[in-house]
Amino acid sequence: MKRVTAALIFLIITRISPGLAASPSPSLKNLKQQIASRFAGVTPAMWGENVPGVRTRLDSGEKVIALTLDACGSPTGKGVDSRLMEFLIREEIPATLFINGRWIDANPDLFRQLAANPLFEIANHGIRHKPASVTGRSIYGIVGTKSIGEVVEEIELNARKIEAISGVRPKLYRSGTAYYDEIAVQISRELGHEVAGYSLLGDAGATWSAAQVKTALLQAIPGDIVLLHMNHPEAGTGAGIMAAVPELKKRGFRFVKMSEFSLQ
Repeated sequence: MKRVTAALIFLIITRISPGLAASPSPSLKNLKQQIASRFAGVTPAMWGENVPGVRTRLDSGEKVIALTLDACGSPTGKGVDSRLMEFLIREEIPATLFINGRWIDANPDLFRQLAANPLFEIANHGIRHKPASVTGRSIYGIVGTKSIGEVVEEIELNARKIEAISGVRPKLYRSGTAYYDEIAVQISRELGHEVAGYSLLGDAGATWSAAQVKTALLQAIPGDIVLLHMNHPEAGTGAGIMAAVPELKKRGFRFVKMSEFSLQ
């Protein structure tokens, strides 16, 4: 019988249980230092929803639509539209849920239920719901992250929170307000996240009526990523989605999670 070498034992362990051989994640402090060093001296030149690197469409000609539902976690945004979520589950409509850390803290049991449901994928909406800036730029009266380190914290702290609860690290990130400078987008990718924008505005920050939401959704074209909200049960979002989905199905559209397709 041949002697089993230490290298072979390591290889066997790695194949059986990759996590045992994986190196631990760097500390947040070390990660911030690494990213800060990589982008030292770089000044952003852009600010908006569609700076380079923001993915706004599914890369497909099929009649597919991705519903994305934000849960922002502000003092008035920690709720959940239960009727909407029950509808999606009952009708087996997949969706990508962008969850903020404050919303998770306010709804821990519900978050676990949603994360365990294969209809939904959990994406990263930041730990504090801040616009993604390395210089503290603001939009809609919300001050953005003020440095490279704060961008790292905004994304990474929530990624680790989501992974600790669900067992799955998110691969998609959308900032609070969906605004970015191009350096923040690059930092997000360094942290293993694609930045998820949108091609179809679905509810204007949960301010539209059900009729307006339905009208918006019925303008969908193949490959659209729709921006909506799940955390305002008082809004028209849920009723508008529930009214539009049957008509979109009749038109031959299929609903998908963002991760099912490459993004463009």
